[in-house]
Amino acid sequence: MTQKDTIINHINQYGSITPLEALTRYGIMRLAARVSELRSEGLDIVSDLKVHDGRRYASYRKAGAA
Repeated sequence: MTQKDTIINHINQYGSITPLEALTRYGIMRLAARVSELRSEGLDIVSDLKVHDGRRYASYRKAGAA
């Protein structure tokens, strides 16, 4: 299974994925790069900016999912 397949499966199962989840669960260090590739392949993935303890990060989900 490719990293992109893993990301898609995670989003389908849990609704979204963050860089920390991608790294700790799957060893994916460049989540944003893989998401960019998925977008270029036609997947409609949106980024939500999150803030935790003053640190910003992106959470990725399918468009239309809340």
